[in-house]
This record gives sequence, C-alpha cells and structure tokens, in this order.
Amino acid sequence: MAQVPETHLLVVDDDERIRTLLQKFLSRSGFCVTAARDGAHARRLLAGLEFDLIVMDVMMPGEDGISLTRSLREDIATPILLLTAKGETGDRIAGLEAGADDYLPKPFEPKELLLRINAILRRVPPPVAETNGLQVLTLGPVRYDTERGEMWSGEELIRLTATESQLMKIFSTSLGEPVSRMQLVEDLGRDSGREGGQAQERAVDVQITRLRRKIEADPKQPRYLQTVRGAGYMLVTD
Repeated sequence: MAQVPETHLLVVDDDERIRTLLQKFLSRSGFCVTAARDGAHARRLLAGLEFDLIVMDVMMPGEDGISLTRSLREDIATPILLLTAKGETGDRIAGLEAGADDYLPKPFEPKELLLRINAILRRVPPPVAETNGLQVLTLGPVRYDTERGEMWSGEELIRLTATESQLMKIFSTSLGEPVSRMQLVEDLGRDSGREGGQAQERAVDVQITRLRRKIEADPKQPRYLQTVRGAGYMLVTD
C-alpha cells in the first residue's frame, strides 16, 4: 500500500544494519524516512522536525525505547510503534503503558511492519464521529468534541494518542452500549493472528487503562468508561 510522500516516519534503532534496512524498505513503500541511532539523536530530530509516526526499538544503549516513549508522551501525541525482543511480553505491556500505540516482536516480516504502520496511520486524524447529533460529550469536568476529535479539561487540551483517539471515536458512536474487547481489537486494526487474540485483548486493556487516566477522577473506579462484565467496555456521559 503506497503512501503519499508527505508521510514522514522516524526510525530509531541503534543497530545500523537494521536501521538501514528499515529506512530502505519504508522508503520504497512510499514513506519519507529519517533515521536516528539512539534516543539522544531522536530527541534532536524531534526538536526540529514533525513526524507522522515513530518506529522505535526498545533495547537501545542509554535511554531505552520505553523510557523515551514515556518522556515523549509528556509533550507530543505522535504515534509510536515499538519493536520488542521476541517473547518479552513484559516489555510490550510496559511500552503500551508508557504510551506506545502498538508493538511488533522481533524478528518480523517487513510486510507485517508495513501493515502495522498503515493500521496506526488510519487512526489519525480521527474521522468525524456520528453521535446521534451530539457534538460535545460531557464526562464530568472533561469535554470531548466528537467533530474535532479533541478532549478538553477546562481550557486545557488533553493530548490523545492515535489509539486513544480511535477508542474515543468507537465509544462515541456506541454511547451507552458495551463494545466487546474482541470488537475493539478488530476496530483498532490489530492483527490477532500472530500472537493470539488473548494477547491483543490484553493490549486493548492497557490502552483502556491509559484512556481512563485522562477521563476519570478515579481510574480504578470508572464512572464514564465502564467495564461491563462479560460484555466489554461502555462509555456513558452525564
């Protein structure tokens, strides 16, 4: 699936061979690609350039991918895809909790990387949500503008990642109705075939936890993004 040249990716990997291979493959796939050799190099590039998505290795000398993801999430909502060591489930969950949008275990097929990148990019920007005529959802002190895909707390704009934006779109179109975890996996464009649906549903749970932190006064006792036992998750408003 060819991309428009304006789609700019940042590849961060300390392995020069992998970094070069990724840069060549993604460039041939139609992306504009910039590469960084470590976290410090990535920070310098991010200070002067805007990217549509970041592909980043977890295991790097100095600042690792998870720490860098957590730090970047304080300032930017650029989608992040983490590359993790095969079998390191803990790293994957930690990466999602830090703010990554998805992860891909090594070794991987280049085509699968391309599919993951395209799936993330399809979530940004979120399309206009149809919410029975409602344009702004009230979630206590938090407001969500369904047309703009923006979330506000008072006058402060709450930064949403690509995945969080897509989750809000999904829930906004199903207000008061539970959405199953399996349906969320499918709607988020995650491929459950490789690692099994249970692992992907666990990844969705992590994303829900992160989103609740931005909506709920007490994320452990959610008022608005509720868990419906045996049925999934449901968004309700005031």
